[in-house]
Amino acid sequence: MAPSKELLAILLFQAVGIYAQAPVYGQCGGIGWTGATTCASGSTCVYSNPYYSQCLPGSSPNPTTTLATTTRTTTRAGTTPVTTTTTTARTTTTTPSAPGNEPATFTANPNIGPGGSSFRDSPHFRVYGATSTSAADAALNMLEAAYSCFVGTLGWRSPGLSYNDNTDDDGPWTKINIYSVSTLPGAAGVMHADYATGMAWLEVVHQYLTIPGVTVHELGHGMHYHEKTWVDQGRTGAWWETVANFVADTFKTSPLCASARSQYGQSATATEINLSKVIGDSFQVIVDGSVNTGNYYEAWPFLAYLTYNPDGYSGLGTNALRNLFRQYAKNSNETPLHTLARVSNAGVPIIVGRYWARMAYADIGHPTAGQVFLSQRSRLNYANLDSQGNNAYKPKSARRPLYMGANIVPLKKSGAVTVSVSVSGATLAYTATLSIRNTSSGSTRYVNLSGGSASASVASDEEITFVIANTPANLILYDAFSLSSEVKNGLDYSVTITGATP
Repeated sequence: MAPSKELLAILLFQAVGIYAQAPVYGQCGGIGWTGATTCASGSTCVYSNPYYSQCLPGSSPNPTTTLATTTRTTTRAGTTPVTTTTTTARTTTTTPSAPGNEPATFTANPNIGPGGSSFRDSPHFRVYGATSTSAADAALNMLEAAYSCFVGTLGWRSPGLSYNDNTDDDGPWTKINIYSVSTLPGAAGVMHADYATGMAWLEVVHQYLTIPGVTVHELGHGMHYHEKTWVDQGRTGAWWETVANFVADTFKTSPLCASARSQYGQSATATEINLSKVIGDSFQVIVDGSVNTGNYYEAWPFLAYLTYNPDGYSGLGTNALRNLFRQYAKNSNETPLHTLARVSNAGVPIIVGRYWARMAYADIGHPTAGQVFLSQRSRLNYANLDSQGNNAYKPKSARRPLYMGANIVPLKKSGAVTVSVSVSGATLAYTATLSIRNTSSGSTRYVNLSGGSASASVASDEEITFVIANTPANLILYDAFSLSSEVKNGLDYSVTITGATP
């Protein structure tokens, strides 16, 4: 079936203020932020996501405008033939090692998108309409670095290959067109797919062209599209934004992209992680596309966990997301969690349960998520339980963990103690864990509840969190844009805790 055009947008918001300086790795901006917006000497405030900017040492400043995400629209694609006058454009980057039979330089096609006579070229991309050659060249180097990482290093299918091409090693290989535009309806960036050629093309508002959280995010949609299997599948629909933010964050932060960034003069920048949503609303369905309340833009740390694979589960690691694309049952309309069950024999309940246990301290293998957690934790919403007396607690009805969601409950203690936890009356299958962190070294350990109970000796320099996740053995076929009553059925339970209190 011919692919549809994926139209994906990012709304714009702005938050400004002047306060005392924030420390290195401290927060310095974001929607709702009322603290310091300038950084201590030697660090710079770097945009991460709509709710968080961070003081990073030795970083180059980003614009003060912050971004928030919004709706996804799907329409049919078409082509508009355009007559253009070609101008001379120089290549701005060196050429990475080409995977397989890929040529060093792709062929431009000005008929993909509106075309134009003002453009700049690199081996794999063409940028039209940039406000300056420096902006175009900066964007091209950023895009080439992202391409080098995801195609050259991680082995994703090249977005230079048509969606319609079933023989990947012979091309044709076409440049990805990016159009820098003055405005988009409520958006900073958008990805389109051309019906006839099977090629993705992007539009980005001028001032966001060189911001990876916008342009690499949209390229992430393009790479997702060119992997082909998750296109026109309703149950993968909301995961498009999850994937795009994973791509943007991995490009910005990951050691996996360090060589590619270095090759094209790109620096590591602040993470996209939004812990106020990931942890504060951890009870939600693991990827939830509900209008205004969903988490599908913020749920990408789950993909990062699969990629960094700190628990060493079989089938996971560097190629985890690529394998989820490649092993998706074509045209099955299954969920990515169903594919995950085939990619790893560890079992989805175990994987999801440990992911949430590690999110207690953002200890998922991500290079900077733990630092962000330490700077934000005092402002996160942990109001999950109500006391029932006699050391017993139950989840608030509005925060019972939904499908593959969790309650994360930090516990208070004094000195060295033995903490005992017992879960009873659970209405659904669950995975529960005691997450323990050494406050001096930062090292973590995890104690699984067996038969509903566990005890752990917790040293005076350790902290402990109780985590319980809704992890049914039988996976549910659900559409994240239209949640069924089955996935919205929250896990009710009673937990008795001694040696510490929520």
